Amino acid sequence: MTQAADVPAVRAADAADAVGLLRRSGVRVSTVRRLIVEGLFAADDPVSAAELAQRLGLDESSVYRNLEMLERHGLIRHVHLGHGPGLYTRHEDDEYLFCERCGKVTVLESDELAAIRQQLERRFGHIPRFSHFALVGVCRDCARAPSEPRRASPARRGSARPAA
Repeated sequence: MTQAADVPAVRAADAADAVGLLRRSGVRVSTVRRLIVEGLFAADDPVSAAELAQRLGLDESSVYRNLEMLERHGLIRHVHLGHGPGLYTRHEDDEYLFCERCGKVTVLESDELAAIRQQLERRFGHIPRFSHFALVGVCRDCARAPSEPRRASPARRGSARPAA
């Protein structure tokens, strides 16, 4: 599977723009491919191939093949939240926090983790990316209410953007 850093991001304003970008780069846009692009742009959060296949009524292996092609062209990327399957999203600069108890996903802008990235680079000479693998821990709500760990599937999570 291609990793996000290996392919330059191609920004598309919407599904129609993404389809146009594919066509202009010489990619044949079948009905299945168009449905997958539209499904990804309609999704509020990263989505698994299995969930996308189910939503669209498509064969899962066909969805995987098309997702890999879209990722090779830089239109989408995959991310891993916790121990769940790879999830697919439009190629954006978002990074993620994942609660290992309740499965809550918090979406962050890349620059919100810049200070952490700089500190790790200064101390260890390592520049981390948090876009392919989420930062895993316990969210504020779960930390306040101690309970047995509940592992929620990342494909069935709630997401939140922090308030400005």
